[in-house]
Amino acid sequence: MTRTLLTLAEVEALAREAHAAQTDKAGRPYAEHLQAVAEGVHDRGGDDEQIAAAWLHDAVEDDALSEDWLTEAALTNRTKAIVLALTKREGEPPESYAKRIRTTPGALLVKASDLAHNADPARLAVLDEHTRARLTKKYASMRALLGLAP
Repeated sequence: MTRTLLTLAEVEALAREAHAAQTDKAGRPYAEHLQAVAEGVHDRGGDDEQIAAAWLHDAVEDDALSEDWLTEAALTNRTKAIVLALTKREGEPPESYAKRIRTTPGALLVKASDLAHNADPARLAVLDEHTRARLTKKYASMRALLGLAP
């Protein structure tokens, strides 16, 4: 028996619900970040599997959804692999994280969209100077490890 896969609208609704209580560093609803990453993936030519992964890219890392949920979810194996590739592991060196993203088909485009939104000057402008400088350096370092243009 073949399971029907979740639609993008269903994935979006799940992600919004899972992150409903969460805010970003500027105090904005976290779903705004997820939406921006998903739109960025679409605008960069990503497919539905990558867009679904964009909606879910922080869900396991942030404990909004469990890895067990992801394993059992009605998603393609590729979408699940992208989400897991983008899930940082405790104590993992940035180089290992970047390598996993680079070697997982479809993950680099999602991470590029994530970094683009995270490093958006308008988004960073509302943060204090120390946090803004720390994050700017962090995002630039990850872009370099991923082989993305500055």
